[in-house]
Amino acid sequence: MNHAVRPTANEPRTTRAADGMERRAFTVEEVEAMVAAGIVGADERFELIGGEMVPMSPKGTLHEWVKRKLNRHFQIEAGPAFDVLVETTVRLDAQSFLEPDFCVVRSTAAPAPVAASDLFLAVEVAASSLAYDLGRKIGLYAAFGVPEVWVVDAATLVTRIHRRLGAEGYADVRDLGPAERLVPVRVPALAVTLAELGLTPALETDREAAP
Repeated sequence: MNHAVRPTANEPRTTRAADGMERRAFTVEEVEAMVAAGIVGADERFELIGGEMVPMSPKGTLHEWVKRKLNRHFQIEAGPAFDVLVETTVRLDAQSFLEPDFCVVRSTAAPAPVAASDLFLAVEVAASSLAYDLGRKIGLYAAFGVPEVWVVDAATLVTRIHRRLGAEGYADVRDLGPAERLVPVRVPALAVTLAELGLTPALETDREAAP
């Protein structure tokens, strides 16, 4: 599959609920202050999109299994020049941040917020959140210039790769199966074949477990 993905337009400063009433948009600084004050739990998982707090789906067994295998591979292969960050906050603008499962940045000696412009690669492992990750979230990655994004379907192990940003978003979008090699353009050392990590599509696992 190869088609373009359009970037998301600027997010509104207010949102509307089902009753049609406007809702106030939060900023990243306000959300951070609420977490520091204990108003929002530090362990709550959500993303901020256009000032709207979007809860993230609970982590299921498949999601964690795929993430664990990928994390081990990435950390071994990254080398000293790159850091592979797990579930870190990526700031897009004053009213938006995302938390990809993995993002690859250049290794730094000092702490600093991670911006979209720092990313060489973002990886999302999706189970129940697949439609969101392939839809609105991809539009945001494109709009803020992330050069390459992978979305791994935890059930089928099909990875949709998004590359080659243009005016219309990602111009190179393709699906690769678990036996096909995934090679990041800017960090080729992290190349991986999901099947070689011992990962098996969920349907095959279910068949093997059946009596």
